[in-house]
Amino acid sequence: SGFNGIGHMDTMLRGRHHIGHYKEGEEFIQNVFHVLFLLFSGKEKSNLSICWLQYEISKVVQCLQAKNKKKLKAQGRKSKKLAKNLLKAPDNRNHLSLWKLYAYLEWLLGNIDDARKVFDTALCTAGTGGLKSPQLCSLSLLYAQLEVELLESIEGAVMSRAVHILTKLAESGPYMPYSGQVLSVNILKARKMYEHALQDYLSKTPVSDQDQVSDANQLVNLVGCYALFQYLTVGIDAAVLIYAQTSEKLEAPGPQTCENTGENFGIQNFPTALEAVTLLHTNLLRFHMKISVYPLNPLREALTEALKRYPSNQSLWRSYIHIQRKSHSASKARRFFDGVTRSTNSLEPWLFAIQAEQMRKKLTENVQRADVGEIHSTIPETGLTNRIVALFEHAVQSENGTHCPLLWRMYLNFLV
Repeated sequence: SGFNGIGHMDTMLRGRHHIGHYKEGEEFIQNVFHVLFLLFSGKEKSNLSICWLQYEISKVVQCLQAKNKKKLKAQGRKSKKLAKNLLKAPDNRNHLSLWKLYAYLEWLLGNIDDARKVFDTALCTAGTGGLKSPQLCSLSLLYAQLEVELLESIEGAVMSRAVHILTKLAESGPYMPYSGQVLSVNILKARKMYEHALQDYLSKTPVSDQDQVSDANQLVNLVGCYALFQYLTVGIDAAVLIYAQTSEKLEAPGPQTCENTGENFGIQNFPTALEAVTLLHTNLLRFHMKISVYPLNPLREALTEALKRYPSNQSLWRSYIHIQRKSHSASKARRFFDGVTRSTNSLEPWLFAIQAEQMRKKLTENVQRADVGEIHSTIPETGLTNRIVALFEHAVQSENGTHCPLLWRMYLNFLV
């Protein structure tokens, strides 16, 4: 892989000209999916279908990021055809996770009304499991999150479709498509239902590893729905309080952190839930800052604490780089990167520290090239090139960095 048409190896800064694998690689991957689809049955076929559709959605996302409308239209047509064929399979017809992915695909392609119809149909046929149904919670959370992203302001959010979705989920009754504002009494009842359901899950003790994974996923979806519900009906502080209370419950009284790996050994029954809840927390803060006036410090503090605990989480690092780029606080970010790289063997801190400096260097060069007179005297070259080389040198000398093709590829690309 990496030297012919079958595969390819990326740097952190993916080129915008290429979507997916090369032709031979795409044909190979599609052939594998087709062969396995005929061999599998039951749950295995459903899981394969989910992976296949997720792969197709990832290519649609790449087209969106590259802002290539022509390729997006062609890829969207192929992905929709595949999704419909997968859902025709007898094992997949009632699989909520697949319906959720199909609705998400329609949403990404800009077909909002079609996506809503798919979401509503799936919720109507999903039964009345309510907050006790993991798939129903997951489906409702995604639907509500997508609807919230359409909001231009938090004012009047209580009348939104997202509140209707989350309220219906808590009521555990037959789902009815959105027809108008939710009654205040129903909102109050739903809030009580969320509160009791969350308390029940936090006090629950799993009896097996499989139960632990299932309960962790359900807890994350439940917390996400409850916090989003509070955000829309009360405000950002109420949502943050839910995340804070949940995180506190998930942490043992005396958490111990491994000095070398940065991993926390104080999580009680849900080892993966705290990381996922933290990601939901930071994502909501980022969104709120987009549509409202809100201080940056709460998000920065949440991200720094989370990254000390989970130094391998790429989504958290992307959020951290994004806010630090906006705050123009290079020295603070550098001190933080330096502290994390010293306390963990994870390679991600090195990769994102390098990316942050490369982005800063690119910004400086763009400003210096601009025809704005005396700008050279106000933004001089500050040794960014030497700093990036030093970061690469330290990174490739680390235990994980020595054997990382991506890191070496980035280093060579930078030197060239």
